[in-house]
Amino acid sequence: MRRGNFQAGTVDYAAVGATQAPDLMGYPPKGTIPAEASWRLGSGQDRFTSSSETLLGWGAQRGAGLLVRDVHPAPGPMYSGVGFDADGNAIQPSRLDDEQRFDADGTPFVSAGASAHVKGRVGGMRADAELRVISVTDETRRVGFVLGTVGGSVVSGEESFLLEWRDDDEVWFTVRAFDRPTGFLYRVWRPLMKRRRRALFQGYHQALSPMYATGS
Repeated sequence: MRRGNFQAGTVDYAAVGATQAPDLMGYPPKGTIPAEASWRLGSGQDRFTSSSETLLGWGAQRGAGLLVRDVHPAPGPMYSGVGFDADGNAIQPSRLDDEQRFDADGTPFVSAGASAHVKGRVGGMRADAELRVISVTDETRRVGFVLGTVGGSVVSGEESFLLEWRDDDEVWFTVRAFDRPTGFLYRVWRPLMKRRRRALFQGYHQALSPMYATGS
């Protein structure tokens, strides 16, 4: 799992990394609403590779109707710690990795410790937030990252995005999240949070699904 010089104090919530907890849906951080969804994207290495490129190039966020701006990688070289499989077993040695990749528009790819500003509308509702990349998973058959809110959003919380090329050759995309309302309307009418989350999940799915990409 690749990590930058992330400090827990740079986000606006306490339960950093809680989207990785297997019991998130049953025992979310206090005061938050959890959510989880998984979609089959296809099968094979080519599908996994192309989906990984889209995901690490902020494709899920853009697919949800968000503009991704002011992406700033963490200063200094990235540290890639020991990789882990789905059962938590170490599968690769630690290494230093200072390579930074960019998309066609020159926006830096997702990297551990990076910050970004996202802005737009989600399901007709305003979205405007500073985010921090808490960690990045970059393994042979698993790619993903965790995003946490830094401030300015109508909600506070965390999202994790994970692509898996499973042993049966199928490629699956899983998003897990928890949100706590901070904006006035979200505090007084909590169903808005679930509506917002549904819209985000739909956008994330459409961004990576070949079905939507081909218009079928």
